[in-house]
Amino acid sequence: MWDVFPDAERLGGAPFNFAVNAHRLGHEVRFVSAIGQDDRGRRAIERLRRLGLSVEFIQSTTNAPTGAVAIELNSGNEPIYTIHRPAAYDFVKLDDGDLERLSKFQADWIYFGTLYQMHSQSRAEVTAVLHAMPRAQRFYDVNLRLNSYTPELVSQLLSEADVVKLNAEEARILAPRISRPEAFCRTFARDYNLAAICVTLGKDGCAALIHDDYVESPGFPAIVADPVGAGDAFAAAFLHGIDAGWPAGEIASFANRRGADAVSFRGAIPD
Repeated sequence: MWDVFPDAERLGGAPFNFAVNAHRLGHEVRFVSAIGQDDRGRRAIERLRRLGLSVEFIQSTTNAPTGAVAIELNSGNEPIYTIHRPAAYDFVKLDDGDLERLSKFQADWIYFGTLYQMHSQSRAEVTAVLHAMPRAQRFYDVNLRLNSYTPELVSQLLSEADVVKLNAEEARILAPRISRPEAFCRTFARDYNLAAICVTLGKDGCAALIHDDYVESPGFPAIVADPVGAGDAFAAAFLHGIDAGWPAGEIASFANRRGADAVSFRGAIPD
């Protein structure tokens, strides 16, 4: 989807931002989405190709325009999102041939979020992908947006995940009675049988539990140009470290540095 700021439009959306950051960290990525048959769709494909991402699983639809979200920053420099739906990405339809080609990719990881799966058809598409690649581990970036989640859906997605990332506000929403990050991580890791869980704490860094190794890693100072996409850069770096088998402290520190880098530039995917 396009991030529509008061002064500019920049291609974004959490799964796209994650895909680009994972690609830049050296991973081979297959990004699944859809565009409308409009100017934003054409520009999205051009941008994807310039970034070096495969467009094999980017579908085109006449059912809705290419996704867009209006973004404004409040007095605390935090983004406020107005998401326009239905959007083209709501109409992804993977047939048996698509699923077979995805399975041949032999993915090590499948990334998914919450917003897309609010629609029953979209939820079914993600479920089909998970079934097509049962050996792939699952990374769930919670990313709660206003009117774009239900507690029941989040609980279901947590139960399907191996690794989970969320921010402090999302942790408070999901477990208002748990105030300490360590207690939250250990409770959710136990209840949902997670291999790893991480709570980002903004400028204060993050708290992470990887297997039974718990760390609280301080943040890195940064001059904030634009906070949009920082969590996605963090998520890709966090998964990169897990996939590489690094110690928990090294993973958390690396992810914090990537997040600090991201807020230092305008746009979620700076050149």
